[in-house]
Amino acid sequence: MFGWEFPPHISGGLGTACEGLTKGLATHQVEVLFVMPSASGDEDQSTVRIINASDVAVFDTKEEARQIFEKVKFLQVTSNLIPYLGPDQFEEQIDLEKSKEWKDFRISFGQKYKFSGTYGANLMEEVMRYAMVASSIARQHTFDVIHAHDWLTNMAGIAAKRMSGKPLVIHVHATEFDRTGENVNPQVYELEKRGMDAADRIIAVSDLTRNTIINKYHIDPRKVVTVHNAVDFSTVEDREVSRGVPEKIVTFLGRITYQKGPEYFIEAAYKVLQKTKNVRFVMAGSGDMFNRSIRRVAKLGISSHFHFTGFLRGEEVKNMFAYSDVYVMPSVSEPFGISPLEAMRAGVPTIISKQSGVAEVLNHAIKVDFWDVNAMADAIYGLLTYPALTTMTARCGLKEVNALTWDHASAKVKKVYEEVLEETL
Repeated sequence: MFGWEFPPHISGGLGTACEGLTKGLATHQVEVLFVMPSASGDEDQSTVRIINASDVAVFDTKEEARQIFEKVKFLQVTSNLIPYLGPDQFEEQIDLEKSKEWKDFRISFGQKYKFSGTYGANLMEEVMRYAMVASSIARQHTFDVIHAHDWLTNMAGIAAKRMSGKPLVIHVHATEFDRTGENVNPQVYELEKRGMDAADRIIAVSDLTRNTIINKYHIDPRKVVTVHNAVDFSTVEDREVSRGVPEKIVTFLGRITYQKGPEYFIEAAYKVLQKTKNVRFVMAGSGDMFNRSIRRVAKLGISSHFHFTGFLRGEEVKNMFAYSDVYVMPSVSEPFGISPLEAMRAGVPTIISKQSGVAEVLNHAIKVDFWDVNAMADAIYGLLTYPALTTMTARCGLKEVNALTWDHASAKVKKVYEEVLEETL
């Protein structure tokens, strides 16, 4: 299984989903080797074995290098190529070297790449180098199925498939259309499309995502299956927190980017504050719309009742849910959305956008269109004002999410593995 992050070091929901899925698979006797670019050593390996790509030599011998270059096609990319030789020059160099005598082949055998494992300026370069390392890993280990999570690992999955001949499952947690709307990055789209075309099966986290894959990437519907995400509640506990303010708290928790709809949360907050001052709004997260959101809050004159916490992780997230009276996820396009499940498990009444995959599996969250700030404000005001509505939503929501377990989701994933294995026999 190829991923990009794994708890406790995460920047979003992808790493959390990978952890939950691997734990669930372990209960179904599926052994997982989880590869990530840069492991820290403090990951929980009780149910999964972590392979740190930064510790893997790309090739140890001339023969191994020959096999990799014969089977793996490297994609040209544009990216920050200093101080390393970039993938485009690298491909040209390899083509040149292949035509020469192997005795003249100039490679530093045993070379290891130190991955940052982040989403920095040289991300594309790391994606391609990760694919090279994946080729070596595919040669060194015995496995039945390859499972790659999102576009960052697609090329690694393809490389592993070409080296091993094993079936490839691509897991789509989000598409470029979710992240950017219609202003897609053509390079990212190309990597997504390559992975989908090469995959033996594609797992989508919702029917919403499945439809995007079929219609935007032109993939055969028979190849795409939906497996909804879940939440790991094994470590959830009731916690008491000391609130420093008397007002009720309404929370937004997520990346402050276009996809997550922070501007709609701010506009709804303004409308609610016209009706009651007994409320504070919290925007927990970071992103490219962070400064813009602060300016909008200031312009609306609601700064005294609006707080920005920055990025939260681990215990901070759990405490934030414990502080909250209402949780809002106003995403413009959310392939699934795990945070509402976490909020509901903490007993927090939840409002979600209809444009989210999680809306397909929840009946006891209030659903509004992301753009309808009036409906969003009405829902927030109602949950803050009417105790009967709040109690019913929290009680029924808790019961509902307790049934959405990784054990059930992983059973469906295991079935996908079994199907692709049967097809390749």
